[in-house]
Amino acid sequence: MAINIQMPALSPTMEEGSLAKWLVKEGDTVKSGDLLAEIETDKATMEFEAVDEGVIASILVAEGTDGVKVGTVIATLTVEGEEAAAPAAKAEAPQAEAPKADPTPAPKAEVTPAPKADAVPAKAAPSDGERVKASPLARRLAQASGLDLTSVQGSGPNGRIVKADLESAKPAAQSAPAAAAPSAAPVAQPAAQAPSGGQDFGIPHEAVKLSGMRKTIARRLTESKQTVPHIYLTVDIRLDNLLKLREQLNASLSGRGIKLSVNDLLIKALAVSLLQVPECNVQFAGDTLLKFQRTDISVAVSIPSGLITPIITDAGTKGVAAISAEMKDLAARAKDGKLKPEEYQGGTASLSNMGMFGIKQFEAVINPPQAMIMAIGAGEKRPYIVDDALGVATVMSATGSFDHRAIDGADGAKLMKAFKALVENPLSMLA
Repeated sequence: MAINIQMPALSPTMEEGSLAKWLVKEGDTVKSGDLLAEIETDKATMEFEAVDEGVIASILVAEGTDGVKVGTVIATLTVEGEEAAAPAAKAEAPQAEAPKADPTPAPKAEVTPAPKADAVPAKAAPSDGERVKASPLARRLAQASGLDLTSVQGSGPNGRIVKADLESAKPAAQSAPAAAAPSAAPVAQPAAQAPSGGQDFGIPHEAVKLSGMRKTIARRLTESKQTVPHIYLTVDIRLDNLLKLREQLNASLSGRGIKLSVNDLLIKALAVSLLQVPECNVQFAGDTLLKFQRTDISVAVSIPSGLITPIITDAGTKGVAAISAEMKDLAARAKDGKLKPEEYQGGTASLSNMGMFGIKQFEAVINPPQAMIMAIGAGEKRPYIVDDALGVATVMSATGSFDHRAIDGADGAKLMKAFKALVENPLSMLA
């Protein structure tokens, strides 16, 4: 009996994913623990392992297919013994029918054209009222250009007609509509150029399909701005003492191959400030407020496909060297799409640093369901009051975005004050 291999749920919230790549092919023998495929979720690409042992009998979902629902059968597996027995059974069936063909005349034995005759009506069947299988984009393009979808052979899953099928069919199929209604062709052209519903105004462009990650980012940030009342609080922070401490720590840690970044120290500062102001280490949950006893800091990392936030767990109690090593490992695996769901899902607050791009100040969008995010700008030389005298100091602007349903402005201000004090007197957060 064939064993169905289903699209797995690689995280508690996963509902669908993209089958990025098959690592096996039909006929391959696999055992438990062998890698079968790479599955792309909204945040990472993860490897899918075999549970049972056997032979890949069929692959039902092609690699590159998006939006595959969890639980969908993507392939079938048979036990090796059954795989060998199945062809033998099929081979015996024609031999069993052969004796029946002997007493009958030869013309009756040549009923092989019958399947060919059946195949012709099968192609024409969609024109008799059945719904043609085609993607929404293919339908819009066909309608705009006057193509008859029943005359197009689909190359997508289960014979579904996709955009590429129409492009190969256009030269032959467009001539008849053009002759019948020449005035329709110019009107249809703009619609075909902007299949997404937008207007391109005739500007040369390329339509790029959104990745699962980009779709998730769009959905979650739209939800955040529409449903979370943001309040923004900004402070200017002098960095000179932190930069000196970083230099001293790196000199002492050089033998261990550790090099602290400013961001590592800011992660620690945010975590400690949340411990000092626990009113901000919370989450709004409808009619309840979740108060966390641990500070798990989500750190924004830019990767080619979008943005991901790996988590430094319990950052408030970790040393800066441990935070630095952990952050480097998480960032490297994030860029390779190899993070586990628990390494980027959760967190009690976020930190986003755009100082390396020279951004002076910005207001970050809260990462739901969290209740705050700290936005870090670039450190730069500025006129600054030092010991009641005007001088020059290295200063950065930090802006906290707070969910006003969970955090009052006064509590947010306390957190910003605590964060500023820790950064300006960094030894206090290492005690």
